[in-house]
Amino acid sequence: MEKKKFLFVSQDALISDITWQVTKEGHDVKYFIGDKIEADIADGFVKKSDDWKKDAEWADVIIFDDVLGWGAKAQKLRQQGKKVIGGTPYTDRLEDDRSFGQEELKKNGVSILSYQTFNDFDAAIEFVKKNPCEYVIKPSGEAQNNKGLLFVGMEKDGADVIRILEAYRRVWGKKIKEFQLQRKVNGVEVAVGAFHNGKRFIYPININFEHKKLFPGDLGPATGEMGTSMFWSGPNRFFNSTLKKLEGVLAQEGYVGYIDLNCIVNGNGIYPLEFTSRFGYPTISIQQEGMITPIGEFLYLLADGEDPQLKTKRGFQIGVRVVVPPFPYSDKQTFDVYSKDAAAVFKGKNLDGVHIEDVKLVNGEWTLTGSTGVALIICGTGLTMKQAQEQAYNRIRNILIPNMLYRTDIGDRWFEDGDKLHSWGYLREN
Repeated sequence: MEKKKFLFVSQDALISDITWQVTKEGHDVKYFIGDKIEADIADGFVKKSDDWKKDAEWADVIIFDDVLGWGAKAQKLRQQGKKVIGGTPYTDRLEDDRSFGQEELKKNGVSILSYQTFNDFDAAIEFVKKNPCEYVIKPSGEAQNNKGLLFVGMEKDGADVIRILEAYRRVWGKKIKEFQLQRKVNGVEVAVGAFHNGKRFIYPININFEHKKLFPGDLGPATGEMGTSMFWSGPNRFFNSTLKKLEGVLAQEGYVGYIDLNCIVNGNGIYPLEFTSRFGYPTISIQQEGMITPIGEFLYLLADGEDPQLKTKRGFQIGVRVVVPPFPYSDKQTFDVYSKDAAAVFKGKNLDGVHIEDVKLVNGEWTLTGSTGVALIICGTGLTMKQAQEQAYNRIRNILIPNMLYRTDIGDRWFEDGDKLHSWGYLREN
């Protein structure tokens, strides 16, 4: 494809890696970051934009990387005839308002778990006392971006959930405006996602497994993400029972982009947990590693409403996040003391599978910047999950960053979870 002009618009510098990948493919790229603290992320890797609204006139395609109101901006530009990847007010709400997302699933014939929505902690505590059970506490709106606030109850009488609600009332009462109590169900946590071109889904779909806890073995605090394993697939029972049922609704909205539905699955059924109606991070970088079709070409054709022929690698892909203090917490003072301007050094010149997050180039050296301590995503691919793991972890051994931390078990879940999903019939292609 001939060279195109791409404008990436981000509030929090989430999509830095894809801007770099598209730049390396030879396209003209401009990258706008709204948060001034994060504004120097990707300096030296891509050209920056100081005014995305002005540069929207320059661009052949505009790509938004988040929800929380950005869908209205994307929709307006789309209505003006621009090629845009991004949400709508409706698709933003699917993710931002958990209760709305659940009701939309139910309306479109997807079974959901029992839940209650609250904006008062005392009322929630009283509800658990009257209805003792294992629950999951899920903040809605902007508070849900703090992944450490999600709490999975373990006690059958709900006593642990009550204690956490009491603590949240005292500490987070002003920030958590609304939250959900969802009945807990045991099973395999797995997500299904696909790209939508404004009219229909593009195949193949993506099946992925997130690893959210900080330490191996799912120990430690919850993070945004420590790594993901995945594979591409034709439409299967899992997809047809969930996302496929929203294809027409998304077409009515003119939604162009990626959408993902995280679920708990067991032998009794599929239980949707939450939408991600945008690119996932680091999911999109791992997906790019598994694409044979250049991602710049794919994104342009997707925004143009065409049916891009997405060619993907066979087998599996994994991505491992390499982080430094203060991750998973946002603390600029701690970051400045322990991690700011730390160098990312590579023992060899081969950078295959290396994807950037909060780094910049200074005199040819990769240095850490921003405030949260997410440094790199290192990817591996293979015909088996074991081969993908070996490639990714061999590549990590090529990297030196002071105080670097990563999980050593990304992909391990597949060896048991995959057997279960196959035996239940959810991965059978139709």
